[in-house]
Amino acid sequence: MSIAIYPGSFDPITNGHLDIIERGSKIFDELIVAVLQNPSKKYLFTMEERIEMIKDAVKHLPNVEVDYFNGLLVDFARKRNAKIVIKGLRAVSDFEYELQMALMNKKLYKDLETVFIMTSTKYSFLSSSIVREVASFGGCVKDLVPPVVEEKLRQKFALKN
Repeated sequence: MSIAIYPGSFDPITNGHLDIIERGSKIFDELIVAVLQNPSKKYLFTMEERIEMIKDAVKHLPNVEVDYFNGLLVDFARKRNAKIVIKGLRAVSDFEYELQMALMNKKLYKDLETVFIMTSTKYSFLSSSIVREVASFGGCVKDLVPPVVEEKLRQKFALKN
């Protein structure tokens, strides 16, 4: 049985992330969306909010699970008996960083393979930070994020303004 992990901050999950999740769920028996909690990073959404939004966005995918981790991805992968990491790539600049991470993960856990999935063209410009910025100025993010995320962003920025 192939178990893959798709790690990220997902602050918030975008339709680009969802596209990678849907495509990965067709390739692997089980896909774990692993939400990273990095204590040195400031998030717009809490861990609980991010997990809730992702669960809502992937509820139509029976072989997708949502979990969280902190620390090293390789430790989480060992704990979950996963030997595959999925990474989405938007541009060459993504590849340089992700290649370094993949090589480091391979050094730390020799059985862990990284599979790169190219983003769909329609999402090649999309990132969580762009979504947060557009939403913070009251811009429309309707086609950029799942409906639950659009609503949560609207609520979050209505409270801040």
